[in-house]
Amino acid sequence: PAKLLLDPGARDVLGHYGGEAIHLGHDPSGAQAALQPDPRDNAALALKARVVADLPPLRVPRPVIDPARRVLYEMHVKGFTALHPDVPPELRGSYAGLAHPAAVGHLKRLGITTVCLMPVAYRADEARLQRMGLSNYWGYSPVAWTAPETRYASTRSSSTGGVRAEFRAMVESLHAAGLEVVLDVVYNHTAETDELGPTLSLRGIDNALYYHLLPQDRSRYANWTGCGNSVNLDQPLVRRTVLESLRRWVTEFGVDGFRFDLAPVLARGGDALQGAFQPDAPLLRAIAEDPLLSQRLMIAEPWDIGEGGYQLGAFPNGWLEWNDRYRDTQRAFWLRREAGRGDFAMRLAGSSDVFSVSGRDPHSSVNFITAHDGFTLHDLVCYAERHNQNNGEDNRDGHQHNLSINNGIEGNTDDPGVLGLRARQRRTLMATLLFSLGTPMVLAGDEIGHSQRGNNNAYCQDNSSTWLNWHQADRALCAFVQRALAWRQRLALMRASQWWQGGISSLGPAAAWLTPAGGAMTSADWDCRQSHALMVHLHHTDPDQALVLLVNAQSQPLCFELPPGQWRLGLDSASGDAIGADRLLDPRETVPAGALWLAVAESVL
Repeated sequence: PAKLLLDPGARDVLGHYGGEAIHLGHDPSGAQAALQPDPRDNAALALKARVVADLPPLRVPRPVIDPARRVLYEMHVKGFTALHPDVPPELRGSYAGLAHPAAVGHLKRLGITTVCLMPVAYRADEARLQRMGLSNYWGYSPVAWTAPETRYASTRSSSTGGVRAEFRAMVESLHAAGLEVVLDVVYNHTAETDELGPTLSLRGIDNALYYHLLPQDRSRYANWTGCGNSVNLDQPLVRRTVLESLRRWVTEFGVDGFRFDLAPVLARGGDALQGAFQPDAPLLRAIAEDPLLSQRLMIAEPWDIGEGGYQLGAFPNGWLEWNDRYRDTQRAFWLRREAGRGDFAMRLAGSSDVFSVSGRDPHSSVNFITAHDGFTLHDLVCYAERHNQNNGEDNRDGHQHNLSINNGIEGNTDDPGVLGLRARQRRTLMATLLFSLGTPMVLAGDEIGHSQRGNNNAYCQDNSSTWLNWHQADRALCAFVQRALAWRQRLALMRASQWWQGGISSLGPAAAWLTPAGGAMTSADWDCRQSHALMVHLHHTDPDQALVLLVNAQSQPLCFELPPGQWRLGLDSASGDAIGADRLLDPRETVPAGALWLAVAESVL
């Protein structure tokens, strides 16, 4: 009774949670004392909800993006512009900074269609991090699901209508440029953490309603999130709170969709179902039946850390899902030659083994090489080990299984041979991602060679290691990514909305899988673990609409026998040179080691 609680439906939040012990609901003085309530009144320091008027109606129409053309771009609002030299200093790192023409212009030139913002809901940093002088920079520590984070307001936000108006103006600026806006939302856990955490909102209102508790000890939480607690969306009132939050982001702010963090938690049953994942969970059904939300883009991170938590392919038709099998296969194939040609082809072709069996479309697979969680593309080929010492956890945090390499030198080097090899690997991985069937996702900064100095879990690093380093941008890599994306949008075969077929068919493009010698791949070829080279010949019923991808992940250059016809080199990941790429190919061509070539039928051009 001594704790002032924040309204779960707060739309604007005043104050700052500083990790003070006065916010604890229990007496922290000892083990037995912890069973007693803390009598201190925290009203002076408590977070408070401010009553606000609705924003005026949206003025800019939402962009309409063909799902087959969609290209996701995952970014952090602050990190994207915090060091951008062309954004005014007073706007850097803010919503208004992202709306600035310099920021929007880069996104448009790059060729992406959809901005995926890391969490922007109001957060409360863990007391543990605050004691170390750190913060939950990524934002996966929400305390008010519907209130925009005030830390990303510009210095002039108070004169332009406040943080809510500034956030909405940012969305409308992106819409005006034809870009969708998707939010990464965290409805699976809250900043109240485990049973020793603060009493800020839901815990004090109805602990047993809002959270999954352990059946054998109702004083403790089911922790399928790794963050101390798990929100119980099996409860109608909790579900209503989340649905209202989603609708507000759509109606008031103009958001076009959502990426759900640790999405299986949202579909776990209550006590009667012992927390089991439900493919037809009440929240998933409610979204499908909602006339507003059913029209928005829904993306699942299809895993949590609980038993039965890996649910790739299990979400409803119409949802997209992050595909970690794609990530791991491409890294293993290109960087370590540990994945076979069959695995590589399956992921290149949209992961039909995961999505087509349930009647879903190829774009259901969100393909990615890197994401916020893990190494950047730059660091993936510079570090064999994680370097997370600055996180204050003795380098124990972050993924251990990264499938990364350092090419003989850990970290930075001035060796021209190593630098050239690393640059080729980045181009090849990026080209593979953008030429694969499915929905590609690019991590912000990968196109300009941003490094986090080997930190593969930079969730608490609000500094120059995570802010994009525009001053040292790799302009050549950025130009290469632009060309690859332009080819993807130009060639319908590359962004097909139907699955690739084994022959000419009205069901989708025909894909012929060939050996470097030009013959059809046999079972023995697919099973050969020593070879990491192949071709895929894609074509429609119109023979002029054709392309070939020449894939050489071997350690040596390799001769390829191209299919009959005249072919022009469209993109070469070995050189990355736009001038050298545009040439007519001979029937036999030597592809450099670790390279991918795009060859396009001469008639297409």
